[in-house]
Amino acid sequence: MEAYWTAAEARDWSAFGATLAEGVVYDLPQTRERILGKERYLRFNQEYPGDWHVRVERIVVDAEGRQAAARTGFTVTGEQAAQVGDGPEEMDAIHFFTFDEQGLITGVTDFWPESYEPPAGREHLAERY
Repeated sequence: MEAYWTAAEARDWSAFGATLAEGVVYDLPQTRERILGKERYLRFNQEYPGDWHVRVERIVVDAEGRQAAARTGFTVTGEQAAQVGDGPEEMDAIHFFTFDEQGLITGVTDFWPESYEPPAGREHLAERY
């Protein structure tokens, strides 16, 4: 996972591709999109509009090394951020990964939660941060 994120941040698509199984499946539940295969997933990342930078905040891996989750923060500028407003946009994401026996990534599911204001009436239960 560290090699995946390092390569993505560096836009080192050769190194990024080396972390992926040929039949990798990439799912984006919020947009109901699925990308099948290494070549298409690489191209999706290479052609992503605007500029972005990732900060890996936490990685959790199961004991067998076959499943992992990551929490990241992204700073997005350019075309993507312009859709939201002026200046860079800060985004948080959660990613779930599966791996094959060789340690290659076979599946990625990204969740890009949108922030929102909580409903009134539960201030006594939760603190804001």
